Amino acid sequence: MAYDERLARFRQAHLNPFDKASEPPQERPDGGDPDPGQRLDPPSGDPGSALDLGLAEDHFSRPGLILASDVQQLRQAIEECKRLILALPEHSEQQKDAVVRLIHLRLKLQELKDPSEDEPNIRVVLEHRFYKEKSKSVKQMCDKCSTIIWGLIQTWYTCTGCYYRCHSKCLPLVSKPCVRAKVSHQAEYQLSICPESGLDSQDYRCAECRAPVSLRGVPSEARQCDYTGLYYCSSCHWNDLAVVPARAIHNWDFEPRKVSRCSMRYLALMVSRPVLKLREINPLLFNYVEELVEIRKLRQDILLMKPYFITCKEAMEARLLLQLQDRQHFVENDEMYSLQDLIDIEAGRLSCSLTEIHTLFAKHIKLDCERCQAKGFVCELCKEGDVLFPFDSHTSVCTDCSAVFHRDCYYDNSTTCPKCARLSLRKQSLFQDSTMEAEP
Repeated sequence: MAYDERLARFRQAHLNPFDKASEPPQERPDGGDPDPGQRLDPPSGDPGSALDLGLAEDHFSRPGLILASDVQQLRQAIEECKRLILALPEHSEQQKDAVVRLIHLRLKLQELKDPSEDEPNIRVVLEHRFYKEKSKSVKQMCDKCSTIIWGLIQTWYTCTGCYYRCHSKCLPLVSKPCVRAKVSHQAEYQLSICPESGLDSQDYRCAECRAPVSLRGVPSEARQCDYTGLYYCSSCHWNDLAVVPARAIHNWDFEPRKVSRCSMRYLALMVSRPVLKLREINPLLFNYVEELVEIRKLRQDILLMKPYFITCKEAMEARLLLQLQDRQHFVENDEMYSLQDLIDIEAGRLSCSLTEIHTLFAKHIKLDCERCQAKGFVCELCKEGDVLFPFDSHTSVCTDCSAVFHRDCYYDNSTTCPKCARLSLRKQSLFQDSTMEAEP
């Protein structure tokens, strides 16, 4: 068989699926083999003659062995495809087809450079617990090399603790420990506003990867983190925006600032942790932010309602306290706040949701449940009015015996609390009875 005939048959068996213009050769009228002289490609003078760009070869199937010549041929095909795109008329169908071919060529080249292997599902590196991702999304960026993760052809991992993402090939290069370990061991914020110390204190190097940086951008731009005050390179600082706790507490400023990747992950893990005791950090804040005073009163009322629910069978079955499962610290104390609490207070969301929960709790105690109603109080000073509860807005509670009175009655009456006086007399009588029995 002639060489030209074998070549024609080979090209016919390896037609490019993306080449719409390609058609099989016409058979001879006598039923013989195709004409060896008939070519599948357009004339060389036509710009479309380069549309196959080597794609007639099987570049899309996974080779058994990856040879250097494969990569070199793909690079040549990519360069030819670029030149062809520029030569073809704009917005033409041929140019669109060439762009599609260019994309597939680049994907194939990336696949040859980083072949997917049978990677383990779990990898532990510097307290990171990496799980292999199955998503084929291409919207993720590698936190190590700052390049796109091609989920379609690349293996990549995500840390379940701090959500650090990287290629499988970048795992051995990870040098920063998992931020969740720091959160578990030392859950506290930097409460100084942008504590800058200067590039000279960092030896003009990135605070994380120690790469050389400068404010002039040579060799790499120095970017300041508003949370730590330190300078980072462009690979460790992506200009991510986050609310800085120090500015929120001291200035009631919730404008997002630029922070490093490490700080962003730390703040994201800490945002819901109740570690801010505002009365100690900035007690004057309650004098200037009315919403904080309102939230504090609602939290105090909820703490007074909690004993009713703990001893109420219906409330336990209805699991009323689970209304606050996302803010568990609200049923434990009224002093600790999380950064998310402050963000929601400033946005007005927390006041609305907490008022609804407060109304639901009060309705159960005062209207729906007879057991809880029976635990109410009657003002022993005036002995008038409805049943009182310690969370009512017009009542006052004795700090010693927790008896409840009308606020006006409690402050107008200069005598001691009737219940406290009664308990005191009872103690005295019990003491006298015990001494009399002890005498011979």
